[in-house]
Amino acid sequence: MADIEQAAMAQALAAGASLVCFQSNHEGALIDRIHAARTEGIDAIVINPGGLTHTSVALRDALAGVAIPFVEVHISNIYQRETFRHHSFLSAIAQGTICGLGIDGYRFAIDFALKTR
Repeated sequence: MADIEQAAMAQALAAGASLVCFQSNHEGALIDRIHAARTEGIDAIVINPGGLTHTSVALRDALAGVAIPFVEVHISNIYQRETFRHHSFLSAIAQGTICGLGIDGYRFAIDFALKTR
């Protein structure tokens, strides 16, 4: 994870932007961080919701509520996994969804976010 964050920070810095990284396995902590972004001047969110993709209406509501554009990223292709993983509560409200491209997905998502700011 540290390597991914380091590469993301370098990508943002090279584009003259700043980047805040946050990781948690706790749904409430993620929701609190998303809500905080609303008052911090955050232009975009790149999120890998992991297992919460398929279960968390609360995470969806938080992202919809802050009205900050976001890109959903999955390292693996969720459509090549178990059937219950084929549904995302977030995709319908995301600016875009990237899945199955490994950690390059983060780079693509950040590039998109930088172009839309």
